[in-house]
Amino acid sequence: MTPIVEVRFKGNRKEYFTWPSEDALALHDAVIVEVERGQDLGRVSALGAVATKKCGSACQGCSLAGGEGRAAPAGGPPGSAAVAAPPSPPPAPHRILRRASPDDTAQAERRKVMERVQQHALPMKVSDAEWQWDKKKLTVYFTAEQRVDFRALVRDLAGLFHTRIELRQIGARDEAKRLDGVGRCGRQFCCSSWLPELRPVSLALAKDQHLSLNPSQISGGCGRLLCCLRYEHDFYVQTRKRFPKEGKVLRTGVGSEQVLAVDIFRETVTLRAEDGDTRVVSLEKLKDEIARSGGDA
Repeated sequence: MTPIVEVRFKGNRKEYFTWPSEDALALHDAVIVEVERGQDLGRVSALGAVATKKCGSACQGCSLAGGEGRAAPAGGPPGSAAVAAPPSPPPAPHRILRRASPDDTAQAERRKVMERVQQHALPMKVSDAEWQWDKKKLTVYFTAEQRVDFRALVRDLAGLFHTRIELRQIGARDEAKRLDGVGRCGRQFCCSSWLPELRPVSLALAKDQHLSLNPSQISGGCGRLLCCLRYEHDFYVQTRKRFPKEGKVLRTGVGSEQVLAVDIFRETVTLRAEDGDTRVVSLEKLKDEIARSGGDA
């Protein structure tokens, strides 16, 4: 017979599920269960004979708990024996899908913390909640635009989780690093994957790289300037040293020309002559023309 398990949810709600695996569950284990409209997280509150007995009184005829069909109502023809109607098949009970992972339980704890923050009407955003390994401390990470008095919230959470509570305010970049995500380039956030430390990024870096100063085009998922503006800056600076500066006048094969723009990836330079004509020439060809023509104007 498939074991029956009682699982409790938030608000002391309890339901009964089957556990088809041979790996035995223990009381208070966190599990992911199958429900009518998806999945839910709960904790085991009864096992074995206790759960089977409680299910038999609560499920009203569950076949796994040994329920029986009901007899047909009396009122047949005289002399006829009352024949029991065949029992209707009971609804198939839902099942436990798997044990809950640490990420599942952390997400549930974070949801509880967020609900308490809303109850206290505090101007803060809960980013993450992390248990200490021995369950003696719960650290809550949050972001806020202003100073927050969360003393009452700490007392409330300590009574809810029965452990020491630490609230730690973090910045938008640190929040993105903890939560992870996909950037506008289509790849995982650099801060979550390989970037060893988060360094300040200024708008001057975007100007040095001749990028658009539109915030929507140079901002990451955290809403701050892209981290790649910082660690790619040295490449732009070193590469631009090989090119003439914008606005400089050069003596080339067609005369005096002014540098309008440079493309460090295609290694081309856009020039404008004195008569207004513009042309795009490769860097190597431009160097040859300058050498033959005598250099700068």
